[in-house]
Amino acid sequence: MTEITQTWTPLPALIDDFAADCFAEFRERLADAGHSSIRAGHGCVFRFIHEGGSRLTDLACSSGFSKQAVGEVVDDLEKLGYVERDADPADRRAKVIKLTKSGADAQRVALGIFADIERALTERYGAERVEAMRSLLEEISADRIAAGRSAAA
Repeated sequence: MTEITQTWTPLPALIDDFAADCFAEFRERLADAGHSSIRAGHGCVFRFIHEGGSRLTDLACSSGFSKQAVGEVVDDLEKLGYVERDADPADRRAKVIKLTKSGADAQRVALGIFADIERALTERYGAERVEAMRSLLEEISADRIAAGRSAAA
């Protein structure tokens, strides 16, 4: 057991600091790539949208946010030109949210930035350690989802 002292930092705080640093670099690089209007809250769409489009209910379920909250994000992204709504071919009453050309470019750039950040971590700390961290965090995430708890909840 770790000894709790005044200099001890709880693991969730360390993870939060690490994530904040990574996302700060990500947002800066995304803005430099011409996508400065994308905000952190837009991730609930960009992270979970399928290549052929996704229904709002699916985005909400995947992200752990309410349908109303994700709907507001979709509205914002639609105004910014990153997504569009089309009729769902399987159910003409439903809508599918799809990335526009600009949205697909932003998603491609974003994934490249995240890959660069992970590569830099690998170079600094070693592939084995970064893969072990990734594996553990994926396991923790899967356990939380299985238990009905998500980061967004």
